[in-house]
Amino acid sequence: MTRAVWIAAACALALTACAVGPNYHRPAATPSPVFKEARGWTPATPAQIASERWWTIYDDPVLTALEQQVEVSNQNLKAAVASYYAAREAAGVTRGTFFPDIGLSAGATRSGGSGSRNGALSGPSGFVQTGSGTRTLYDADANASWDLDIWGKIRRELESNVSKAQASAADVAAARLSAQATLAEDYFQLRAEEEQLRLLKTSVQDYEASLQIAQNRVNAGVTTLADVYSARTLLENTVAQENTIELDRAKLEHAIAVLIGKAPSQLTVRQGEFTSTVPVVPVGMPSQLLLRRPDIAAAERDVASANAQIGVAESAWFPDLTLSGSFGYASSSLSKLIRVSNQVWSFGPSFAGTLFNGGGTIAQIRENRALYDSAVATYRQTVLTAFQQVEDDLATLNYLQTEYAQQEQAVADAEKSEALTLNQYKAGVADYASVLTAQTARLNSQITALNVQSQRLVASADLVDALGGGWDSAQLRAHNAGIPETVKSTVQ
Repeated sequence: MTRAVWIAAACALALTACAVGPNYHRPAATPSPVFKEARGWTPATPAQIASERWWTIYDDPVLTALEQQVEVSNQNLKAAVASYYAAREAAGVTRGTFFPDIGLSAGATRSGGSGSRNGALSGPSGFVQTGSGTRTLYDADANASWDLDIWGKIRRELESNVSKAQASAADVAAARLSAQATLAEDYFQLRAEEEQLRLLKTSVQDYEASLQIAQNRVNAGVTTLADVYSARTLLENTVAQENTIELDRAKLEHAIAVLIGKAPSQLTVRQGEFTSTVPVVPVGMPSQLLLRRPDIAAAERDVASANAQIGVAESAWFPDLTLSGSFGYASSSLSKLIRVSNQVWSFGPSFAGTLFNGGGTIAQIRENRALYDSAVATYRQTVLTAFQQVEDDLATLNYLQTEYAQQEQAVADAEKSEALTLNQYKAGVADYASVLTAQTARLNSQITALNVQSQRLVASADLVDALGGGWDSAQLRAHNAGIPETVKSTVQ
């Protein structure tokens, strides 16, 4: 009866006890009510991101096929996933300590001694051997021990480990999003290089025609060979630029191959069209960024983990209560081992606590509080950096949109100037230096317009990355499976 009372009292105490240490509250990181660079900017047809497949807003099947391979083959992402699994199983290890440890043991011990027969040798499981000589002792028993979580140390450890697992899950999402955004940016730059190569090839054809015109005028005796050499120099310089562009495209193709987990020799991206449409992503409210950025979620979960570690440290002030017991058999005869007369059992609670450790407990608590403060500062800095990235991308898109419209007009004017100057040269009222100037200005304007358009596409992909893609921190709740309700309430 006494044993039952002990067990009932201990279980009741363990279930109703409160965990020591501070309960977790999300640190304040109040954002501004609106994004500064979004004021006055109303996208006409914003692209909707309905899921984590955010790249579909560009309506490019080649890009979609490449992005899908990031999830499967990117090695950095696989490493992040493996780290998450490790963190999740670490929480499982801690979760197991809520329950008793139960074991079985069996053995045979050969013992002996000399001297008076009044001497005694103690065998396992409490069996006592007297006298001299040698003897064999057989024993088999079941044993159990249960560390009762009266002060909440195990609960705080589990809370910390669950938060770490959730942070690791957010790290996986951040790694995935980063790889996807980088691939999109490399892909748009690759298409821009292809478009620039097409511009150069078209210009080469125009310069060859100009060279022929200059040669004809030399043959007619109306100009000098200087015009021919000038035309040939411009043509050769433009042909040489093609090699540089092809090299840049090859490097971008290699980078894309690595992002999807392939060797560069295993990927060939076919020539494609350079999109002229830049989808505009609705940015929403700054407060939503706290829920949509996986790196912010990871930093916040690190704060929760550090907060729980304070409770783990403070639990060292209190003694541990452990229930332990065993039941088995011990006999000098193996054939007669399992008999009522050979039963051996034990049961009882034990308290263990530290009375003095030279201030180690105080130092441990102070250390964990300092680590918590560091995690809070890191979280707030992560939030500020996220706001900066969004503002930067919004400003970039705003100014590049205006610049692209101006540059398109510059291209149109340069093309008209080139045509007029070439006609004047044919008529003999302009020198060839004017033709070279006009042709160079036209090509430079076209390349500048192309670069601005490429920067707009890259900035749009970077904005999607800065906004967290289609991710939402509510997904972290799925990583609470199997966690006791007393802990779930603190981590959600």
